[in-house]
Amino acid sequence: MGKKHPLLITFEGGEGAGKSTLIEHLVNRFEKLDYAVAKTREPGGTLLGEQVRNLLLHQDKYPIGSISEILLFLTSRAQQIKEIIKPHLDSGHIVLCDRYNDSTVAYQGIARGVGKKLTQDLCSLACNYLEPDLTFVLDLDPKEGLKRTKKMDKDWDRLESLDLSFHEQVRAAYQQLAKEQPQRIVLIDASQPAEAVINQCWQAIERRLLIQA
Repeated sequence: MGKKHPLLITFEGGEGAGKSTLIEHLVNRFEKLDYAVAKTREPGGTLLGEQVRNLLLHQDKYPIGSISEILLFLTSRAQQIKEIIKPHLDSGHIVLCDRYNDSTVAYQGIARGVGKKLTQDLCSLACNYLEPDLTFVLDLDPKEGLKRTKKMDKDWDRLESLDLSFHEQVRAAYQQLAKEQPQRIVLIDASQPAEAVINQCWQAIERRLLIQA
């Protein structure tokens, strides 16, 4: 069954920052130490969430308004919490989630101009005020991040395809959030070698596990 230690850890950052790779490495470390661990992503994770993900990121038949975009992201997240995150936390798992509310605040609330406070309020309502215990923001120059994404040889989604100034606003928004909530958010230099990023994150996780033990 693995060690029981409920913890919600979220991973944030711009395009190409390396969140998926980091999560895979951390899952392996947790499993080697016999922790009960689960991973998921936003938007997505559930059948409904994956349908919403496809609608949000991979369709270009019609425009999606800024408020509609937020509500679609939060539809996926509310279902994710109901089906995956909350049940796993209740059973003692460490849950690693690729994106969560900070993404919505950075991308839609700030970079899209919907409004930071309004977006935070909507996120809190949709998630029934479930906050992460720990959040890693992988900080990377958007030019480098988009260059990495281009090397992946895949079609860019709607958000990846936006202009550089948008991605620069997203980066600045994440940096702002990290300054405002240092007790939860750890800003990581994602331009470092992958092993250095992994080790810094793991050290922060070890400190949190000791605090909550």
